[in-house]
Amino acid sequence: MVKTSVRSSLTRVREICLSLPETSERLSHGAPNFFIRGKRSFVTFMDNHHGDGRLALWCASSAEIRGMLIKAQPRHYFVPPYVGYLGWIGVRLDQGLGWDNIAGVIEDAYLTVGPKKLIEAAKIDRPE
Repeated sequence: MVKTSVRSSLTRVREICLSLPETSERLSHGAPNFFIRGKRSFVTFMDNHHGDGRLALWCASSAEIRGMLIKAQPRHYFVPPYVGYLGWIGVRLDQGLGWDNIAGVIEDAYLTVGPKKLIEAAKIDRPE
C-alpha cells in the first residue's frame, strides 16, 4: 500500500472539484461531498468507510466506464457500496494512482450528472 496523507489528498480533491463550474462542498453522511449547483452530488471523499481500509473517492460514472476501469485496473478502481448500483465508481487514493487519472475521473463524474446547459456553457468536452 502507498502511504497517502488524508489531509493532502482531500486538499487535492477539493481543488479539482471546486475548480469546476458551480460546484460546492458540504458534509453529507459524515463525509466531504461535492455538489453541482448545491443539489447533485458528483464526488464523495471516503476515509476508511465502515472500516474498509480505503482512502477513496466515490464518483458518479456510467456503468460502462466503471466496468472498463475496474477490469483494466482492479487495484485502483472498485464498485462502492450504496451507490454502485447507480453506476458510481470507487477510486483508490492510497494505491499510487496518478493525479491526472484521478482528475479525469472527477471531471467525468461532473459531466455524468451535470446539467447539459451548464456543461455546454462551461465548454467542457466529454471524451468520445
